[in-house]
Amino acid sequence: MQELKAMANSNGISGYTGTAKALHWTVVVLLIAQFILAWIMPEIHRDTPVTALISLHFTFGVIILAVAIVRLGWRATHGEPAPLDGMPPWQAQSARIVHWLLYGLLFVVPILGLINASWRGMPVVMFGLELPALIAKRAPGWGWTGDVHGLLANYLMLALVALHVAAGLYHYFVRHDGVLQRMLPGK
Repeated sequence: MQELKAMANSNGISGYTGTAKALHWTVVVLLIAQFILAWIMPEIHRDTPVTALISLHFTFGVIILAVAIVRLGWRATHGEPAPLDGMPPWQAQSARIVHWLLYGLLFVVPILGLINASWRGMPVVMFGLELPALIAKRAPGWGWTGDVHGLLANYLMLALVALHVAAGLYHYFVRHDGVLQRMLPGK
């Protein structure tokens, strides 16, 4: 353990800030809840009424977007720890690419979902307040947003999350280099 601590500290930064960790794990919990809601809510068709599960899915999407904005702002103003000594450059660059793709999806997927809700005329209500529609109901040229929302969330985001988790586990169990520990709470 002392060796991991020394290795992590050799770059001058031992890990992510407490705020970065809290935002990261908040997004993780929100995404798990969001995917559960997406899988158990009714499939949305042309005249599907907004059920409690669909409304919760909308709410979680807006919350994820809000937390992603805060998280990206935090990262922009506080940076990230330098790659650990001994990490191959391709791994550091791959991690950076996967992180930025995940950030992009945390913005694009909820925005597409909100646009599609507007296109379908489905109100997005949060804490008793209806959010304004982003586009007019059945606005020409926007019907594709629901399909792309689903494809990005169900395939690309899940694939990137799986890759991100697998990389963390690889660093923990195979490389023993402290990468995963830098994002764990209390470390």
